[in-house]
Amino acid sequence: MTGAPLPPDEYARLLDLARYEILDTPQEEAYDRITRLAARLLNAPVAFINFVDQHRQWSKAASGPGDTTAPRCDSVCAWTILGSEPMVIENAHTDPRFAHNPMVTGAPYIHMYAGAPLTTPAGHRIGTLCVTDHQPHPLTADDLAVLQDLAALVVGELELRTRTLELSRELDAQTRRNADLKRGLDHAQVLEGIAELIDLDLTPEEMALNASALLGEALSADHIALLIFEDQALRVEAAHLNPQLPREIRDLPTQLPHWPDSVTWRLRALDQPLYVDDYPAYPGALKTVVDGGIQQVAWLPLGRRSGVTSLLMASRHSSNPVQRWRGSDRVLLEAAGRSVRGALNRKLEVKLSHQEARQDKLTGLLNRRAQEEDLLRREQEGMPFLLAGLDLDGLKALNDQEGHAQGDKLLQVFAKTLKVSLGDAGEVYRLGGDEFVVMGHVDEDLVLEAVDTAVLAARQVGALRGASVGVAYSSEGVGEALLALADERMYAVKRRRHSRQALTSTSS
Repeated sequence: MTGAPLPPDEYARLLDLARYEILDTPQEEAYDRITRLAARLLNAPVAFINFVDQHRQWSKAASGPGDTTAPRCDSVCAWTILGSEPMVIENAHTDPRFAHNPMVTGAPYIHMYAGAPLTTPAGHRIGTLCVTDHQPHPLTADDLAVLQDLAALVVGELELRTRTLELSRELDAQTRRNADLKRGLDHAQVLEGIAELIDLDLTPEEMALNASALLGEALSADHIALLIFEDQALRVEAAHLNPQLPREIRDLPTQLPHWPDSVTWRLRALDQPLYVDDYPAYPGALKTVVDGGIQQVAWLPLGRRSGVTSLLMASRHSSNPVQRWRGSDRVLLEAAGRSVRGALNRKLEVKLSHQEARQDKLTGLLNRRAQEEDLLRREQEGMPFLLAGLDLDGLKALNDQEGHAQGDKLLQVFAKTLKVSLGDAGEVYRLGGDEFVVMGHVDEDLVLEAVDTAVLAARQVGALRGASVGVAYSSEGVGEALLALADERMYAVKRRRHSRQALTSTSS
């Protein structure tokens, strides 16, 4: 007996099999029904749905007696998945691969075997739908076609089952998120308003400001402000002000950036809420703030994202009838903080995911997807812009002579230099290989100058002949037509350059 060799795509095949999460699951009627159909239509006493795992053959469904779960070395189906067409064994007793197989010499006493591979949409053969008989059982071409159709039904059921599992998990995850949100929002009606903000298309700062504004009256606060620390600078955005207070008192929070010795500056690394009921007695309290009548201050950290630290600061004047931070105030602030932080983190994750999807991994430039999205956006805005198509000349020869690592380094140098040379005047995209696109409110001369600079920098890495550039303007077309026009002009430049080089070589 000979065990089947491993398919060339074995690792990817096993990953595809694992994706379905079908192994070691209970019987399911959908699969049992297909084996019954296979047995009935092919007039076979036994039909199986088998999956070939790393070390075993596992049977998901069967019609008829016997069990074909077995070590992989004894698996007949392991031979079937080596090809894309059904495998038929007319007499297993005379086939040297199977003559001594336990499933031939013992139950289910295979004499005839016919199996159709279960081929996933990714092209991997993860198992079989097979029929067997303990006696001679000739099959026709129509029989094998039926077996293949039924195998396709098995794969369809697998896909449906997998999607159902994914949807169930997504639903469970959404249910958990909703439960977490509800627990945080049950403290007060204002938190319902914050929950609504989460679903709006707001920037992180806008969301924090709106949430802070909602908190103002609920907390009976005289001031609520969003503090934004970036590098060594502090920016204060007022979200709620008690209009009954004198203007000079209402303006106090806006002066915080000019008081680097204040308590607030020292709390930029705060990771837990801090409540002060007697600010005048607090160490480091500023005389100006004390003289302004500020009695209570609370700081609520909102986290650090992309180099920016945010804190929510609420304060009460000495004339405020609420003389301390009550337990309900703290519950409300901290529940709001959790909701806002969670929303900001999710928005940041979405933003980072979107940025990553738009970025070329090798050069750090924007990629083809970003170019398509930005082209559509610019056309919708209606402002005129330039689109330039670039193609590097000589990169393939460099890759062939010095290797792709050197070619990649040249691409990185070219891309970085081109981006720096253009500055804010235009965006640079790498479409793939040695193809680039520039878009922006920029004139052609600046683009050509930036390309020349980038070519010179790239030549410090390898022998780049140059770059061909084709320029088109938004007034000349839209979408793919505009790209095609720039491409056509770029190739015309490339052809002229090659013609000149050919003439120079001939004359020399």
